[in-house]
Amino acid sequence: MRTLILLIFFILTLMADPFANEELLQKADAKYGAFAKNRFINMNKTLEELKDKSRQEQLEGVNDLFNAVGYSSDMKLYGKSDHWATPWEFLGKDQGDCEDYVIAKYFALKHLGVPSKKLYFSYVRSTRFKEPHMVLTYFETPDAVPLVLDNINFRVFPATKRKDLIPIYNFNADILQAAKEKKKLPKTHKKWDRLIENIQRNRL
Repeated sequence: MRTLILLIFFILTLMADPFANEELLQKADAKYGAFAKNRFINMNKTLEELKDKSRQEQLEGVNDLFNAVGYSSDMKLYGKSDHWATPWEFLGKDQGDCEDYVIAKYFALKHLGVPSKKLYFSYVRSTRFKEPHMVLTYFETPDAVPLVLDNINFRVFPATKRKDLIPIYNFNADILQAAKEKKKLPKTHKKWDRLIENIQRNRL
């Protein structure tokens, strides 16, 4: 019986989809070259290693993984003031702005099994740079002090220790869906809907 259970577990492990599937690997190779494909392979390997780690280790591992990508403005990369890149665009170009770091971390953590209701896109104001900024926040419980995953300060800290960030508002997929059902749509929903469409199309 134990042997059968181990066999089933092994088969399910093999069947588990990687964060970036083979189609994406080939598209990354064709569009951006071998170095980009290797970044995708390394990402899959890192996420696979994080699957059995503690939640704290998953948060820190994903934060470190994507913070290795360089920063660049949307205007420079896409010729527009605001573009929400898919994780594949972000990793393929190896550059992005604060929203792109948050998006990649959000979907990677969801891939690891972190419930979306615990993850929030958080608009803040950086007192250090005196401008709007976005971070990913993780709430273990609705009333918990959130942990902040940021591309400016690479350490995962509780929000109470980030005195340089002034919160503006939070949202996630659940909030946007509830707003859509009530027909009270925030401006963010159009960007979110477009992002989901691009992810479904494996845009990179």
